[in-house]
Amino acid sequence: MKQVTALFLLLAATVFSQGNTGYWQQQVDYAMEVAMDVETFRYTGTQKLVYTNHSPDTLNRVYYHLYFNAFQPGSEMDMRLQSIEDPDGRMVEDGQSRIAGLSPDEIGYLHATSLKQDGAPLTYQEEGTVLVVPLNAPLLPGGKTTFDMTFEGQVPVQIRRSGRNNSEGVALSMSQWYPKLAEYDFEGWHANPYIAREFHGVWGDFDLKLTIDKDYVVGGTGYLQNPQEVGHGYQQAGTRVRTKGKTLTWHFKAPNVHDFMWAADPEYIHDTLALDNGTTLHFFYKDNPEILENWKNLQPRAAAAMEFFNRNIGPYPYEQYSIVQGGDGGMEYAMSTLITGERSFGSLVGVTIHEMAHSWFQHVLATNESKHEWMDEGFTSFISALCMDAVMEQQRENPFEGSYNGYRRLATSGREQPLTTHADRYAFNGGYGISAYSKGAVFLAQLGYVIGQDKLMETIQRYFREFRFKHPTPNDFIRVAEKVSGAELDWYLTDFAQTTNTIDYGVKSVEAAGGGTRVSLERIGLMPMPIDLLVVLNDGTRKTYYLPLRMMRSEKANPYQGFEREVRADWPWAQPVYDLVLDIPLEEIQAIAIDPSGLMADIDLGNNLWQPE
Repeated sequence: MKQVTALFLLLAATVFSQGNTGYWQQQVDYAMEVAMDVETFRYTGTQKLVYTNHSPDTLNRVYYHLYFNAFQPGSEMDMRLQSIEDPDGRMVEDGQSRIAGLSPDEIGYLHATSLKQDGAPLTYQEEGTVLVVPLNAPLLPGGKTTFDMTFEGQVPVQIRRSGRNNSEGVALSMSQWYPKLAEYDFEGWHANPYIAREFHGVWGDFDLKLTIDKDYVVGGTGYLQNPQEVGHGYQQAGTRVRTKGKTLTWHFKAPNVHDFMWAADPEYIHDTLALDNGTTLHFFYKDNPEILENWKNLQPRAAAAMEFFNRNIGPYPYEQYSIVQGGDGGMEYAMSTLITGERSFGSLVGVTIHEMAHSWFQHVLATNESKHEWMDEGFTSFISALCMDAVMEQQRENPFEGSYNGYRRLATSGREQPLTTHADRYAFNGGYGISAYSKGAVFLAQLGYVIGQDKLMETIQRYFREFRFKHPTPNDFIRVAEKVSGAELDWYLTDFAQTTNTIDYGVKSVEAAGGGTRVSLERIGLMPMPIDLLVVLNDGTRKTYYLPLRMMRSEKANPYQGFEREVRADWPWAQPVYDLVLDIPLEEIQAIAIDPSGLMADIDLGNNLWQPE
């Protein structure tokens, strides 16, 4: 029915936040000075890291991520790439791992060359992409300590996300490039090796001074502190910048983020667009006539997308956002994204909108992507589908149709794993992709079916207000939904996210009953749901019947404005068949359908519709 998009675009009413009692999170503050050699793609750096232990625990060791070490023959990333049944096509060539064939001057590496704690040297052990660091002095609850590190790295040939000289000729895509302290939270340390997936990081402030060849244009995370010294489109309009020597030092600061990305190329065009909300959009793309028109036309669409997200999720909290050509597809980072740029216009807008949405669902609401990847990718897929409809004026009947179809294929394949699966533990990449992106999007879209679209959008906005700049969990989100809707929803989170139980309801029989009609519905799948039932009469009249789910202990408002609705008795989950007696003669009924919205993820739609023979 062509009500879905309009229902989802309803704005939430203003509600007050409630504190998250007992919550704590760690804090890091980075000050780094880095020098990049653009001829050898090697770099050296110093890092002063102030670590504040807000946990109730005494810490005897810390861990750093050394992501670039994944891009070496024999790494865990390489091993997994060679053993999984459906390796990422960007990472293989002629069926073979691209990492396995890297020569010593093509690999990536990142090594600490010295490390001190509060001035005293530390011992440490490098284990692939993780640096294990026993502390000289335990870090007590509420305490601070300072780590001083020198490090060296080599940028790998572009394989996945980061690297040099990508397929579109971008020189440097510098993501996960620095020694990054691992997260410690209520579940303990999260020092996961870098095998394939994404990240979990500690909130903090970054101060970076980057020295690089003066011809290179740099863009990414943070606010440039010295625009009049570097120029390249950052300086005030009409100002000429004269540089001396062969290099420039770029000084960036990024407050309250959990990652830092930059990219650089001597052929970047740098455009800016100031928005009414005070944010400036930066666009960095190659000086290539074949993509110039698309990148110019992208800019007002990107502005419209940010306005959409500000209105429907919450205000973007930073002063800038950078859209940067680079990487190997599309990947989100703090205040920025890396995207490939040689695309059709629709594809360019689509990837920009998706990655921009991650600025809310990951870079402000910072879930642990390794454990709850569906809250990142799925929530982003949900809101970006709505945004594409608005920005590109698509007016699709159901903007989530692709997500539902993907989920149904996986759920009926016999190979689905629950959403609680660690991102690296999926048996095949296709299973990860459908689970994280499609089923994650369905989780939200279907929740709108359960509690109502207005309550869903209100939930998203309140979730943003209460958990921005934190590390929310699935339970945090569903508790917000419960507070907004008044419904009990633990069953929804349990069945849809923590099991592979499926939804399957059917019209079992329809028969005359006196002067009326008896409709027998059956629950075939294990997952319970409330039921919307549509009855269409021969004269075109439409009536809906709502069968609340008893364990939900709540009734949603009528989502079908203009249709008469009747609320019937609750349907207990353990009751397999529900008989509904209608005061309508059987011969007057044209059709009976379960879930006219199409938002319930029933795996077998073939038994959802009854029509007289």
